Amino acid sequence: MTVQPPAAHVASWYAATANPAPERPELSGEIDCDVCVVGAGFTGISSALHLAEQGLSVVVLEAARVGFGASGRNGGQIVNSYSRDMDVIEAKYGAESARALGDMAFEGNRIIRHRIEQYGIACDLRDGNLFAACNEKQLEGLREHKALWERYGHDQLELLEGDALRREVNSARYLGGLVDHSGGHIHPLNLVLGQAAAVESLGGRIFEQSPVTEVVHGEPVVLTTPRGKVRAERVVMAGNAYLQGVLPVLEGRSMPCGTQIVTTEPLGEALARELIPNDKAVEDCNYLLDYYRLTADNRLLYGGGTSYGGQDLASIESVIRPKLLRTFPQLADVKVDYAWSGNFLLTLNRLPQFGVINGNVYYAQGYSGHGVTCSHLAGRLIAEVMHGQGERFDAFAGIPHLPFPGGRLLRVPLSALGAWYYATRDRLGV
Repeated sequence: MTVQPPAAHVASWYAATANPAPERPELSGEIDCDVCVVGAGFTGISSALHLAEQGLSVVVLEAARVGFGASGRNGGQIVNSYSRDMDVIEAKYGAESARALGDMAFEGNRIIRHRIEQYGIACDLRDGNLFAACNEKQLEGLREHKALWERYGHDQLELLEGDALRREVNSARYLGGLVDHSGGHIHPLNLVLGQAAAVESLGGRIFEQSPVTEVVHGEPVVLTTPRGKVRAERVVMAGNAYLQGVLPVLEGRSMPCGTQIVTTEPLGEALARELIPNDKAVEDCNYLLDYYRLTADNRLLYGGGTSYGGQDLASIESVIRPKLLRTFPQLADVKVDYAWSGNFLLTLNRLPQFGVINGNVYYAQGYSGHGVTCSHLAGRLIAEVMHGQGERFDAFAGIPHLPFPGGRLLRVPLSALGAWYYATRDRLGV
């Protein structure tokens, strides 16, 4: 099998402003380790860092560059909880599951902030995120959202209605919003690069341009790359939407989806603060949501839309710019300097998939758009279960996951049809 991995990150604003980082070598030859991690995004690097801190020998295999996938391309928003909240979890899977996951719903955020402080990672951390309501139904949903999170002990929320919202986001699109003062936003590529450096400072080894082409289960597990092999007592599969073809057993119950982002030219301090006065990250409450924030150099970074199946769109700017201008029509003459897309992994129930294969191959994936915080939680839980403390990992692993209707052939058109239905409901406010 011949694999030609990408040589560099996509041409994003993140890649253009990334902190200096070494180009790690390709794996060559055969090595042994306690744990081999496949994928150097948030899940993989978070797992590797927790495991290295436990004193285990850790090898990370990355098909391209550290942070090449969603971890280095996403909106950079630190949003608590999961893509489906605790009320949905309780209704579908019972009070015990809701309580177990609810107790962890705000932990990924805390892990990120601890890592930034612990390892001195420069990644433009800013405080606060906001959920914006486009209609009365969504505003009522935010009232319920606030009450739900407060039931789980989260008391850093503020509901804003009408003109009060303008102090946070200066757009006529919204009737109100919910501020989570504990949330925030970061430069995600710099966050994962900083944690990768921390892994290496503890003796972990990271190999780039080293896609896994074969996994032979056993004790140890043997992982083959184009020029080498790793023998590992345990393995973490952390490729998420970029793991296609490596372990087919993980693919039937998830689907790669694409999202698109643009970044404007620098707006200047005055205009930037006119748009988002207190520098919070914003996302609306639509099914196919828009999300945006200011960058450290006062650009507007704006994302939205979903491409089911993970295809790149021919012209990202033509898709995102109309959304941006509906939100901020005063930016009609502003140029777009960067446009890119990337894949995240969607599950049918929109909850992440955790599990173990053959007793020593662990996986966490399918965050369904909420990966920044949950992937960091996943790294901690994987380290816990390998250390013999599996209760919290098992709370996720025990949630059943069904395949998408229609199988691999029809899952994309059927999902797109469902998305069209819910997007139409959003437009009608019903």
